[in-house]
Amino acid sequence: MNTPGGGRSRGPRTKVRTAKGRSAASTRWIQRQLDDPYVAEARRQGYRSRAAFKLIELDQRFGLLGNVRRVVDLGCAPGGWAQAVRAKAPRAALVGIDLLPVEPIDGLEFLEIDIRAPTTPAAITAALGGPADLVLSDMAANTVGHQRTDHLRTMGLVEAGLDLAEELLAPGGAFVAKVLAGGADAALVARLKRGFATVKHAKPPASRKDSSEWYVVAQGWKAAGAPL
Repeated sequence: MNTPGGGRSRGPRTKVRTAKGRSAASTRWIQRQLDDPYVAEARRQGYRSRAAFKLIELDQRFGLLGNVRRVVDLGCAPGGWAQAVRAKAPRAALVGIDLLPVEPIDGLEFLEIDIRAPTTPAAITAALGGPADLVLSDMAANTVGHQRTDHLRTMGLVEAGLDLAEELLAPGGAFVAKVLAGGADAALVARLKRGFATVKHAKPPASRKDSSEWYVVAQGWKAAGAPL
């Protein structure tokens, strides 16, 4: 693997040994992990998850991390995106939010709180030391297998992340969030376009082709009171 998302070689396929009591779905998941070059590269570079490369590739396309001073990582467990931020912007203040615990990462201030709690914006701002330049959200609701329900639950998280971003971002800041196939719905896109200079959808190469995930990238926050 030369670079994430480019010039990859999968190498020889590794077969999964069967295990008594293992489901077929579990075996398929293990096989996919063994065959995935991003999983191997994440291990090689010390990233906690292959998802780190999704942010790296989004940054390569949109220039998200070049000059940031304060970054918020919503739903940061297990920490792959936070590690990618630290690698690209080592001097930036970085606050991670999740209801799941996260093992310590140098330079990350982790808050184990609910993003919807009324005290959350103040807690994040205090930890950052000022307004954010970038709010990231790799959050996704647990799927139940019903497409409409899964979409609504995930979009609810996107809207909650945007609620926070609108309170936390400095003028010119950016918001990145995971959405599902088809992108953000019309009402949310309209809201994003009112608040940001540019709004685009992207599927980074590290996102598996059979995955329904996409990302919405909104840049150039106009800030409260600015002309819409």
